[in-house]
Amino acid sequence: MTTPAITVETLTKSFAQRRRTGRLRRSRTVFTAVDEVSFTVAPGELVGYIGPNGAGKSTTIKMLTGILMPTSGRLSVAGLTPQKDRIKLARRIGVVFGQRTSLWWDLPLGDSFALIQRLYRIPPARFRENLDKYVDALDLGPLLDKPVRQLSLGQRMRGDITAALLHDPMIVYLDEPTIGLDIVSKKAVREFLHTLNTESGTTILLTTHDIGDIERLCSRVIAIDRGRVAFDGTLDTLRAGRDLETAVTDLYLGALAPIEESG
Repeated sequence: MTTPAITVETLTKSFAQRRRTGRLRRSRTVFTAVDEVSFTVAPGELVGYIGPNGAGKSTTIKMLTGILMPTSGRLSVAGLTPQKDRIKLARRIGVVFGQRTSLWWDLPLGDSFALIQRLYRIPPARFRENLDKYVDALDLGPLLDKPVRQLSLGQRMRGDITAALLHDPMIVYLDEPTIGLDIVSKKAVREFLHTLNTESGTTILLTTHDIGDIERLCSRVIAIDRGRVAFDGTLDTLRAGRDLETAVTDLYLGALAPIEESG
């Protein structure tokens, strides 16, 4: 059997919250953002990880990248434990957060890419090959000399995706990569990600609220609600005779009973 690219077993993350209940008193409560979540992702899969705001999606991604320490449970990403092997893992994963940039705000886009080459110690020939490929695929050529702060949201997103891929990651996490983009930019990003997954075999975990992202890119969906997995299966199973938007809305509203169908 193929070793999973990502293994998550009873993953839990809780946060202590304190609030003032009197002049000198504070109460302490525990909020569980991720509650015993389990799933695996096979090498080369493109999986949609969806759910309403506050469901625990971003918290899961932060644990998978090593940014947050789980309260309990087990994680394995590319054969490594994220929190223990964070530096090694950084060379095997790419991350794009739709509302934050990994580029240097005042530098030209091309200079940001050059700095990433140094950070990841990408061999010059490989860096040039990858850069040429992604610049061509995402139409970034006219933007390389432009400061990042002058780029539109769609242009910056294409730059962020390129930056996340220059070091040839095995696994890519995309957190709302099409948020706020116009129709043309969304189409370009979706087509690029589809090609990346099908032709390069890159494993992708995608969080999104955009039905178009799910329908165009994902063959499998994991839905999380209030920190727990509510659905894990194919798009066809999720639809169950309905259009996808209705099926996802029903799932969010709790009208769809939890279904487990591991991909």
